[in-house]
Order: sequence, then structure tokens, then C-alpha cells
Amino acid sequence: MQPWNLLVFALVSWVNREQQLAIEYLKTENSILREKVGKKRILLTDEQRRRLAVKGKMLDRKLLSELSAIFTPDTILRWHRELIARKWNYTSNKPRVGRPRIRQEIVEQILRFANENPTWGAERIRCESFTTYVVSI
Repeated sequence: MQPWNLLVFALVSWVNREQQLAIEYLKTENSILREKVGKKRILLTDEQRRRLAVKGKMLDRKLLSELSAIFTPDTILRWHRELIARKWNYTSNKPRVGRPRIRQEIVEQILRFANENPTWGAERIRCESFTTYVVSI
């Protein structure tokens, strides 16, 4: 074994020990907070659920259950599934169904013609508003 291998091994062991101590601290803090909350339901915002789902997905179900978190692994993974489902639902790409709407300026012009000329019928108002609109463009 080379001396630098021993140095790297010692450094990795030290970093791993610090990480384990940090994890143990966070587990203890988590259990204390869970005791304080009791059986009350904790309400989270969508952003908080998203953050937990992203971080929880990186861990597997077994590790999530070992952490004894406030939320069950099933809940966290369900949040992640819903997050992915919302991302890939393609609702913004669906074509619009039906006739396109009439532009608001045309509607206002038709109403103005109808109010100014009560004897005109629908056909004449349509023709006049179309020719006026085309000329104004």
C-alpha cells in the first residue's frame, strides 16, 4: 500500500465520519420536531412538496424509511410521481378546438354600427364592418 493511498483513505474516513454525525444530528432534530408537532397534520406549499420530492427521489424507499422522516416514503414518492405527471401532461400543446374568437375591436365596431344604424340588418352590419375593417388595415 502506497503512503498516498493511506492519506486518501484517512481523508475519506474523516469526511464520512463528519457526514454520519451530521445525519445523526438531523435525525435527532427531526424526531424532536415530530414529537412537538404530534399527530397534527403538517400542511406544505407546492414548492415545499416539490423540494422534498426531488430530494427524496434521489434516495431509495429503504433509505427513506430508515430516516424516519415526518412524511412516509410513499407520500414523498407520490409527490414525485405527481410532479413528473404535471410536467409531462402536454396540456399546453393541445390544439384549440372550435372556431377562433372574434377580435374585440371587431365586436366593438359591430356594436357601434348596430347602435348608430338601428334599421340595418345583420347582413348589412356584417358587410359594412368587414369592409371598414379591411380598409382600416
